[in-house]
Amino acid sequence: MDRLAEQMDARIKGLTQTETYGEVTKILGLLVEIAGFGAGLSIGAHVHLRPHKGQNIPCEVVGFKDGHALLMPFGTLEGVGLGCKAFIQDTPPVITPDERWLGRVINGMGEPIDGKGPLPQGGTPVPLKNKPPPPHSRQRLGKQLDLGVRAVNTFLATCQGQRMGIFSGSGVGKSVLLSMMARYTTADVSVIGLVGERGREVQEFLEDDLGPDGLARSVVIVATGDEPALMRRQAAYVTLAVSEYFRTQGRQVLCLIDSVTRFAMAQREIGLSAGEPPTSKGYPPTTFGELSRLLERAGPGAPGEGSITGLFSVLVEGDDHNEPISDAVRGIVDGHIVMEREIADRGRYPAINVLKSISRSMPGVLSDEQNEIIKRAKQVVTTYEDMAELIRLGAYRRGSDSAVDEALVLYPQIEDFLTQHKNDHSSIEEGFTRLARILGVGY
Repeated sequence: MDRLAEQMDARIKGLTQTETYGEVTKILGLLVEIAGFGAGLSIGAHVHLRPHKGQNIPCEVVGFKDGHALLMPFGTLEGVGLGCKAFIQDTPPVITPDERWLGRVINGMGEPIDGKGPLPQGGTPVPLKNKPPPPHSRQRLGKQLDLGVRAVNTFLATCQGQRMGIFSGSGVGKSVLLSMMARYTTADVSVIGLVGERGREVQEFLEDDLGPDGLARSVVIVATGDEPALMRRQAAYVTLAVSEYFRTQGRQVLCLIDSVTRFAMAQREIGLSAGEPPTSKGYPPTTFGELSRLLERAGPGAPGEGSITGLFSVLVEGDDHNEPISDAVRGIVDGHIVMEREIADRGRYPAINVLKSISRSMPGVLSDEQNEIIKRAKQVVTTYEDMAELIRLGAYRRGSDSAVDEALVLYPQIEDFLTQHKNDHSSIEEGFTRLARILGVGY
């Protein structure tokens, strides 16, 4: 009864006594101009278009021009014409997550799309475009979080509340890596945002990659690539809003977004439609500001709250790791996991290049003994890769260099250590024990 009373109170507070509206004066592509709204409209406000026939079409204010408001829709504009009424939503866009959202799949509007019935509503509204916590009130990073993947747990130890970028080209395996982390992590809750995903892959991700056990403690937010730019962008906002709800409940949250590149592309569409000037590779200036605001929402909460550990995939265009979005994300997050096509081509998955990847919480999060193991393993990998060309050509003779001779023996074993099937789980201790055994050091 108390929960029901909270929900009813939240609904009543969200009601407005008056209804403000304007009228459509111009439609250009997906950009709609309205007039007659007075001073009751601001950037980010939601407006509902009401065609004479059909359902309401939710839109968002993306700009103003010559006294008119510029809107972009969350759906198609079928049935909308000049003079169509546009009703303004006075309250800021919010969602009301609840513990019972675990195991559910929703869209960018916070509506269920899994066929499991209505979504229970909680009593605490969370703004979609929430501000990041003030830096002076945040906790520090917590202890190491077990992500269930050997290569990450050992070479790229990640703390509770840390934000990591996963950089790779298309088809290199980043979605499978994210699903392994969601399934095997020791975090309390996983919140997964599939932004701009291929429609046919969503069900495969849920059933094959995430699995029933992973889904049971996850909330999945989906906006496929065919949906409007606003919906794709909104899915990322909803992902962070749901994560923030569980963080305020004192939970350790693993927040995964695949991918922030498609979020940036959606913001590019919105900005260019609103008349912003294109800058780097056609991205308008607001794209990089929105990226910072989105990613900064992850991380540790205030004292007494939990943490959001963020893992954000970046789809590297043309395998160029220095393109604008990769550069911007790398400067925001607390480390980067680099996946390379050359490694995937030789059959090693996950295709992580441990020498080019870095976690900014290392070496502080590991013990001295663990740091020595990682240092030793990296020396072996570096030695082998420096001589790899000569070894392949047969130009190196055994006995010429003891370090290279050792690397010839140990490198294949380390490659096997870094290889992990998506159905295999490896804890932090299991990873370090196995790596120490390969290197012949005590642990």
